[in-house]
Amino acid sequence: MPRTSDLDLARDLLAGGAEAFDEFVRSFRARLAHYTFLMCGQREDAEEVAQETLIRVFERLDQLREPANLKAWVFRIARNECLMKRRKSVFAPSVELSLDELKPNPLRDRRGIEIADWTALPDDLLLDSELRDALTDGIRSLPEIYRSVVLLRDVEELSTEETAEILDISTDTVKTRLHRGRLALRKGLDAYLRSVESRS
Repeated sequence: MPRTSDLDLARDLLAGGAEAFDEFVRSFRARLAHYTFLMCGQREDAEEVAQETLIRVFERLDQLREPANLKAWVFRIARNECLMKRRKSVFAPSVELSLDELKPNPLRDRRGIEIADWTALPDDLLLDSELRDALTDGIRSLPEIYRSVVLLRDVEELSTEETAEILDISTDTVKTRLHRGRLALRKGLDAYLRSVESRS
């Protein structure tokens, strides 16, 4: 947990507090590292992007107009840095899945969206490292347009409106992509969850 609220942190940063940037780094470093790893897909790229994001925040502090928007502003910078790095990276994928490939297809998928029930799993299983790894792999395998929405809404817990602003898309588009991204994740994890249920 951050030691101070994001709003207080933003105010301290804008006021030029001596300890403010160190506190900002302590508060955001892990969040940015996690986000950039899942967005960029490679640890080498992610480390560079996280560092670049921290530098950009420091350089552009005068552009932060609303202290309450610190988190959204920081993650917008991180996303832009990820996209720039991705264009140059040797790790960038040669092919991205299309939108249609993640839409549910009732003709192909006779079960529709019937999947393993996550709510029935014991709490300790939800923290299981295997499941965390499966979830991480699932997020990383999503096309960028879904991955970015899932990360901002479900991992960083930003609002629909903040996510729309960061990604420069409409709130309806955020909702649609979030729904499809979550569905793809759930379907991707279905086999793992069913195997766990069969062992219990």
